[in-house]
Amino acid sequence: MTALSSQVKAATRDQTMAPAQEKISATGKPKPITRRQATTPLRQKHVQQVPGGTETLIVTGTREIGKKARDSIAPIDVVSSRQLTSTGQPTLRDAMQLLLPSLTVPTGGFDAGALTDSISLRGLSSNETLILVNGHRRHTTANIYADSGPQQGTTPTDIDMIPLSAIDHIEVLRDGASAQYGSDAIAGVVNIILKKQDHGLTIRSNSGITSKGDGYQQGIFIDGGASFGEDRGFIHVSGDLVHQDHSFRSGPDSRTGTTINKILSQPEQTRESVAINAGYDITNTLQLYSTATYAHRHAEAFQNYRLPSSLASTPGYAAIYPDGYSPLQTLEENDFEITAGLKGRLAGWHWDLSSTYGRDFDNIGLKNDANKALPASALQTTYNRVQGFNDTQWNNELNLNRKLNLSFWPHSINLAGGAGYRYEAYSIAEGSSASTYGGGTSLALAGTSPRSAGNSNRDVVSGYVDISTHLTKHWQLDMAGRYEHYTDVGNTQTGKISTRYDVSRRLAFRGTFSNGFHAPTLAQEHYSALTLSPTVARGLVAATSPGALASGAQRLKPEQSTNVEGGIIAEPFKGLHVTTDFYQIDLRGRILPGNNLYGVEAANILAANGITDLPANITNNNLSTQWFANVANTRTQGMDMTITYTTKLRHAGRINWDAAINLNRTRLRHQATRSDGTPVLNAPSRAYITTAYPRSKIIFGGTWVSPAHRWAVALHEIRYGQTTSALTYYRNNNTSTASTTNYLQFHNRPKWTTNLSVTYNINKIWSTTLGGNNIFAAFPSKVPHGNRYLGAAKYYLSTSQLGINGGYYYLDVSAHF
Repeated sequence: MTALSSQVKAATRDQTMAPAQEKISATGKPKPITRRQATTPLRQKHVQQVPGGTETLIVTGTREIGKKARDSIAPIDVVSSRQLTSTGQPTLRDAMQLLLPSLTVPTGGFDAGALTDSISLRGLSSNETLILVNGHRRHTTANIYADSGPQQGTTPTDIDMIPLSAIDHIEVLRDGASAQYGSDAIAGVVNIILKKQDHGLTIRSNSGITSKGDGYQQGIFIDGGASFGEDRGFIHVSGDLVHQDHSFRSGPDSRTGTTINKILSQPEQTRESVAINAGYDITNTLQLYSTATYAHRHAEAFQNYRLPSSLASTPGYAAIYPDGYSPLQTLEENDFEITAGLKGRLAGWHWDLSSTYGRDFDNIGLKNDANKALPASALQTTYNRVQGFNDTQWNNELNLNRKLNLSFWPHSINLAGGAGYRYEAYSIAEGSSASTYGGGTSLALAGTSPRSAGNSNRDVVSGYVDISTHLTKHWQLDMAGRYEHYTDVGNTQTGKISTRYDVSRRLAFRGTFSNGFHAPTLAQEHYSALTLSPTVARGLVAATSPGALASGAQRLKPEQSTNVEGGIIAEPFKGLHVTTDFYQIDLRGRILPGNNLYGVEAANILAANGITDLPANITNNNLSTQWFANVANTRTQGMDMTITYTTKLRHAGRINWDAAINLNRTRLRHQATRSDGTPVLNAPSRAYITTAYPRSKIIFGGTWVSPAHRWAVALHEIRYGQTTSALTYYRNNNTSTASTTNYLQFHNRPKWTTNLSVTYNINKIWSTTLGGNNIFAAFPSKVPHGNRYLGAAKYYLSTSQLGINGGYYYLDVSAHF
C-alpha cells in the first residue's frame, strides 16, 4: 500500500496505490483487436479489463459473463498486481494486509503455526474463508495450527505458496457464498486470477530490512509469456525466490536476566515457487486450459530456551549443550496443484469441465533438541521428522450457464448450475524412531506416536443451481441453492438470495440473505500432538481418540452460518465514489478446542493415546489436554466502507485519494457446557473468538503522480483497532501457571502506522521504488511482566493486530521487456 508499483510506465497505466476498492480503474489504453481475438471469441473472456472503460470485469460471486465490479450485486474488492507489488512486501499475505481493511493476519504465532501464511476476513477464523485460483477451489495446507490462539485448529490455504509474480489480480468477495462455492465460504471468497499475457518478460527484485536491523528479506520475481499454435495458444510462466531472516524481539528471560530466549521472533524461511498458466483454442468455441503450481519451503522457528540444568540427568547432552540450548522447529514443505479443463459453448450454453488435484506435504523436524530417553550411545540433536502431514484434495466440476429470453418475461434470465465430486485425504506420519523413543518425549516437541499416526479420507458430492434476472429495469435479483453430501459428516443444504436496486446512475442499494457452512476438516477430526515448553505441556488430541472418547468427546458436526448484508453504492458528485456495506454473521457450532483438563486427568488422556513418559517437572496446572468440539455460537457484526476521489492539479499532476474502513465486533451468544454444567471454554478461549481481531481497521491517504508520470509519491496511514486478551498469571519466576480460572484482561491499544514510498520510472523499461511500511516503528502494547511466560514474550502473539517487527524499509527495482 505504500508504494506506487514499479510497473507504472505511462499515464494510461497509472493507478492509485490505495486500499483495494470496489471501483478500480482499468490499466491501459484499449489494445487493437488481434487476429486471435477476432477469430476466437472464447479467449476474449480472459480479458480482465473493459477496453476503453473504467471498470474491471469480475468472475467471482456471479455466474454471469461480462459483469463489472461497480455493478456487482455483492461487495467485491479488486486488487491488481500493481497494487500488490506497490506495497513493497515480498509475500502475498503481507501485501494484501496493507490493502484490505477487512483482511487480517496473525500477529506472529508460535512453533509450526508460525510457518503457514494464513489470512482472515471479517474477524473470523481463516477456515471460514475460501480460496480459489482461476475460479477453482485451492487445496489447503497439511500444517495445522495447534497452538493456542484465534487460529487454533485451522488448516487454511497457504496463499504464499502461489508465486506473487504469477498473479494478475485478486477478487475478494466480502459476502457469504457457500451456496455458490460450498464449504468454507462463510466470511467470503478470495479468487486469485493468474496472468494470461502471451508476450513480454518482467524481472523484479525486492530487498528490505526492519527498523531493528534484522529480519532481512529478499525476493526475486520473474514472469513472462509466449504464444504458440499459430497464435491460438498461450503460456505464461512465473517464478519466485523469497528468503526471510529471523528477527528477534524477546524481552529478558526471567531465569537468566538476558535476551538469550529467542521465542519472540520472526521465523526464517526460504521459498521457491513456480506457476504455469496455459490455454489453447482447439476451435472458436472450444478451449483446453491448464494451470500448475509448485512450491518448496524450508522454514525454522525458535522455541523457548532450555537451561543447562534441564540436562543435569543426561551427561551426554550436558556436554553437547554446556550453556543450554534453543530448539529450532523446522519445516520442509512441498506443495503442488494442477488443473486441467475444457470449456466451450454448445447450443447456447457456456460449459466448463475441470479437474484439480492438489497436495501439501509437511515434514516437521527439530534442530538443537534432546530426547533424554535415548541411550547414551545414540544421542541425537537433530530429528528430520518429528511429525509428518499430508493433505490431498482432488476436485472435479462441471459448470453450465446461459442466458434465456422467455416470451412471458421482459428481462433476460441467467441460468447456471453444476455438479462436483471432491476427494479429500489427510495423513499423519509416525515420527522418527529417535523422536518417539521413550514415549515420544523429545524435550521440544513430542514425536507422533504409532497410535496417533494414520490415514483418513472422505468423499464429497455436490450440486447447485443459480438464477439471476431483473424484476424491473433497475431491480436485480439473484438466487442460488446448493446441496452437498460428506461421507463423514452427512448432508448440508445452503441457499442465497441477493438483490440490488439502482435508484439512479449515482445511487444504488443492495442486500443479501444467505446461509452457509464449514465442514470440519480432516485435521480437526484426527490430529493429535503434544507441545512441550520448558515447564509447560499442552496436549491436543483427536475427538475420536481413545482418551477423548473416554472423557465424553463426540463426533464433530459442520459449522452453520446465517449471513445478512445490506449496502449502499453512491457517487454524491462526479468522481467521488463511496460504498458502504453492513453485515451480520451468525455462526453456530463453532469448532474450537475446549474441555481443558489439567494434571492427572490430562495425563490419563495422553497415556490412552500412547504418550506416557512426560517430563517429571510438568504436573498439575502446567499440564493440560483438550480436543476439538462444536463449542460455541457467535454473532459477528460490522461495516465496510470505501471512498475514492481524484484531484487534478493541471500542470502539477494529480492526487488519487482513498480511504477504507472496517468495523467489526464478535459476541459470544452461547457456549457448550460439560455434564456438570461448567462451560467448556475458559476465558482465553472466549477472548480468542470475540476480541482477538481488531475492532476496527482504517486505511487512508493518497498517491501523487507527476504530469510526465516519471515520479509517484504515496503516503498512507493505517490505524489498527484494539484487541483484548485474557492472559495467564505466572509465578515462580514466571515458570509456573498460577491459576486456571483467574486471568488478566489485557488491552492491546490501537496503533497507527505510516507508509511512504517514492517511485521513479527511469525509462520505459526500468523503474525503482524506495519506501517503508510503519516508518516510525510502532509496536504492539507490552504485556505486564507477571503475564509473560518465562519473561521473554513481551508482546502477545495470539492476536491479529500489529506485527512484532516494527518498521520495514525496502528497495524495489523492476524491468519490463
